[in-house]
Amino acid sequence: MTTSVVFDPLMTPLQIAVVGATVIAVLVLTARRLPGAWPRALAGAVIVTALANPSIQREEREPFPDIVLLAVDESASQGLSDRRAHTGEAAARVSADLEAMGVEVRTATVGDGPGDAGTELMTALSDLKSDAPQSRVAGAILVTDGLVHDAGREPEIPAPVNVLLSGRRTDWDRRLIIKNAPAFAIIGEDVPLTLRVQDRGAGPGDAEVEVEISVDGGSPRSFMAPVGRDIELQFQPPHGGLNVVRFATPPAEGELTDRNNAAVARINGVRDRLRVLLISGEPHAGQRTWRNLLKSDASVDLVHFTILRPPEKLDGVPITELSLISFPTRELFLEKVDDFDLIIFDRYKRRGILPQVYLDNVKRYIFDGGAVLIAAGPDFASADSLFRSPLGEALPAAPTSLVIEEGFKPLVSEVGGRHPVTAELESLAPANVAEGSEADGPGWGRWLRQVELELTSGHAVM
Repeated sequence: MTTSVVFDPLMTPLQIAVVGATVIAVLVLTARRLPGAWPRALAGAVIVTALANPSIQREEREPFPDIVLLAVDESASQGLSDRRAHTGEAAARVSADLEAMGVEVRTATVGDGPGDAGTELMTALSDLKSDAPQSRVAGAILVTDGLVHDAGREPEIPAPVNVLLSGRRTDWDRRLIIKNAPAFAIIGEDVPLTLRVQDRGAGPGDAEVEVEISVDGGSPRSFMAPVGRDIELQFQPPHGGLNVVRFATPPAEGELTDRNNAAVARINGVRDRLRVLLISGEPHAGQRTWRNLLKSDASVDLVHFTILRPPEKLDGVPITELSLISFPTRELFLEKVDDFDLIIFDRYKRRGILPQVYLDNVKRYIFDGGAVLIAAGPDFASADSLFRSPLGEALPAAPTSLVIEEGFKPLVSEVGGRHPVTAELESLAPANVAEGSEADGPGWGRWLRQVELELTSGHAVM
């Protein structure tokens, strides 16, 4: 319990001072002539004291301890060497020492953030601070290896913030970084790649290290790269589609981990001209649409073959009157299939014209990153469907053999709304809205046939 005198003046301090000075002046002037000056002085003092309105205040106080915020990093990087054990020991010792001093310790353990968020130590510190009265926060202690991924979110703490770093002074690590790599590159032309080998910590001080480069898991080639400086390399994509380029340095003795001694760049090889192979299984009026579409762009090289007569059709017409150029199946499907960026099968079905081994090579072309488009009708649901060939393993949907002859209006799916091919389709065909009625779908006309499919992979865009 504490006792104190509290003043609650009935007048302002200036007014009380003026009254007091007046009383003193009167007493001084009258003290020489009138008896009883001292009682009058005492009465004036009582008046001034009464104006100050003093009171006695008794308080019972219960002291609250200071709070120290303790954030402990237990992310994956703490698993290197024996850091996790050192971190746990340091956190336990700090907590015990503070509690022995009568300090309240509020602790948060931080693991790996969701997804690729990394170590969110500052976020945990903010959460600790939000639950603590600001006037009681005496400090914060971070037990970490120094790798933090949310440094821009540090809270304002009105107290010292201290960091205890785990690890040893002799720890070091070598890291290989690809600083610049294009997403696309033209086949046969050099593109620059910027590479850097970086030693962090007490490294061995090597001036150069060996770096290996391999493409698509092939045989690696090696070269010497400087440590701590950017190096620019020239790379030519060997083929169209995805090229996976891997750089790696051999593990060095004493480094903490070799997991970051390798880096991968994914570069899509494209040609300056799009080479398209169009194979029409039968003559039809839509062929002109295909040709107009593909020939309207000067950057497209089109090779188009139409099967005018299937082998089972015997009408006595000489081959020389049907074919201007003989169909070079072996050359196209075995030797030069990889030269094309897109292969289109237009109303093509299995008729024995293309052997299974050719279609199997097209399947390999798809799995290697090639693009195939199948434009088909009811034949796709029949026994002669291309799905029944080796290509079926590479197709994203399987026909159920059901063909529905019924009018409908197709809709673009949620995924299709983000796909560059179908995203703007519905805006080109505004919905038909009659006066006083709601939209009944896109403004294009009814479609009258659909082949029922079961999606096995990929995404339906429409």
